[in-house]
Amino acid sequence: MSSEHPRTALSPAHYPPPSDPAQDAIKRTLDPADARIEVGVAIVGGGPAGLACAIRLLQLLEGAPDLMGRLGEVPVAVIEKAKSCGGHEVSGAVMRPEGLKALFPDLDPSDWPTYGAVTNDSVYWMRGPNSQLALRPTPPTFRNHGNHVVSISELARWLGSRAEEAGAYILTETAAAQLLVTDGAVRGVRSGDKGRSRNQESSGRFEPGTDIVAQATVLADGPWGYLGRAAIEVFDLAEGCEPQTWSLGVKEVWQVPKPLDRVIHTLGWPLRYSAKWREFGGSWIYPMGADKVSIGFVLGLGYTDATVSAHDLLQLFKTSTLARGILEGGERLAWGAKVIPEGGYFAIPKLTAPGMVLCGDTAGMVNVPQLKGIHYAILSGIYAAEAIFEELGRGSNDFSAYETRFHESAVAKELYVARNMRQPFDRGFYAGSAIANLMVATGGAFPGGRWHNHPDAESPMEVGNSQDSYPKPDGAYIFDKLSSVYLSGTDTRDDEPSHIRIQTNVPRQIAETWRSMCPAGVYEIAENGSATDLVEVRVNSANCVQCGAISAKGGQLTPAEGGTGPGYTLT
Repeated sequence: MSSEHPRTALSPAHYPPPSDPAQDAIKRTLDPADARIEVGVAIVGGGPAGLACAIRLLQLLEGAPDLMGRLGEVPVAVIEKAKSCGGHEVSGAVMRPEGLKALFPDLDPSDWPTYGAVTNDSVYWMRGPNSQLALRPTPPTFRNHGNHVVSISELARWLGSRAEEAGAYILTETAAAQLLVTDGAVRGVRSGDKGRSRNQESSGRFEPGTDIVAQATVLADGPWGYLGRAAIEVFDLAEGCEPQTWSLGVKEVWQVPKPLDRVIHTLGWPLRYSAKWREFGGSWIYPMGADKVSIGFVLGLGYTDATVSAHDLLQLFKTSTLARGILEGGERLAWGAKVIPEGGYFAIPKLTAPGMVLCGDTAGMVNVPQLKGIHYAILSGIYAAEAIFEELGRGSNDFSAYETRFHESAVAKELYVARNMRQPFDRGFYAGSAIANLMVATGGAFPGGRWHNHPDAESPMEVGNSQDSYPKPDGAYIFDKLSSVYLSGTDTRDDEPSHIRIQTNVPRQIAETWRSMCPAGVYEIAENGSATDLVEVRVNSANCVQCGAISAKGGQLTPAEGGTGPGYTLT
């Protein structure tokens, strides 16, 4: 790729990754019967969507012994790449109760793994580190009374134990590396190899992957799920849809000296208001019981300044009088990062292909203005389970009834109301806020129509000056990226094959985009060229917390070896 493009016109999309998931992630032949594992339903992903699907399916199978028998010795298998369910889960998180109520109608909310219901909200427009304006009354999209504060990693562990009690077989430390597709239908997944060296050679601890063949396959592998993306491409599920767009959330959990009595959201500083920079996002501070809070920053990945860093924006936000008044005297306990789908209703792909369904974040089910997606994930898992149960009972692998269930549900109706809420902010903070407020007031009807999404990787990047404002780490209150990775519990072999695909010789503004964007310090620039030459990007894949941001901004995250990556417990 030539370096003669005008520097301000270059985007990461000019330097696509040297891999194609539509080819690399598909296996079109099955291993012999004696060399594969047969299960009834294979669910990829041990998060809220996948586990809800497993639980609901097993609830239904209790009353259908004939179908249970036809599904074999392992009627439901959940394939989870982390060491335990929840190990790779990060979210704010304030959860609406509808999902758990639907999944466990007889369970009292006091028995849920939450930090209690929200009773008070505050929203601030941050005008600077020492100036904030409370927005009263609380804007409708930020009202959380009756919702529950959770740790999504704790929630997933709890759902995992419930799924096992119901009879699910949970294969942890198992990466789903390929989708099995024969005769135009999904037949299951292949697990990834373990124990290969960096140059892909087998070592003494080598374990080859296995075909896991299923009568139905559920892809709930999260935002930028590798197999989910491959299925969308191979089966043309996104035809007629808007491209998905993304934000990156970086989160810390603190033990604090005094309880926080409300849920807090902020807008404005430290983001810039100009449309030139396309900076969109905000912060949160949520109480987690009497002695802990979660604090985080969410940044839309369509920005144009290559020096923008969500991790460092969180550190900068912590210098505000608002944050200091809550955190000072406390101790940081946990840190994590994850991308969030923000494309909205028109970016949701078709949800089924023969033998397969998509659920939760894999399908982009997030309500951007309400900052909600957990209950949508749970409900989508329930809808998928009900459709799969009915169709397998008929001997069919056509699960399009799930598509109908979803589009007739309250989930789809709510996402439709919020269908164009993200796009106006490409026009800057003030214009975007005004348009979004009109959309909220009219239920999305005005301004109406279908607003198009701008793929994050197509944003033209330039080396700006956002980094000039970032505070210096002191190791006590302000933290660097590497110490944060340590706190995430990330455990990946240094000699493991890299699971990250990027072009490694790119213009400086593209290299700087990746270096600054990554919350884990994975990308380094070899200082071997001028500002206008191509530079070398070095990848420290062992640091990766598998947040998915690189896939949104010009690279490709592929499945790492099962059991590697972060080990989140409080995020």
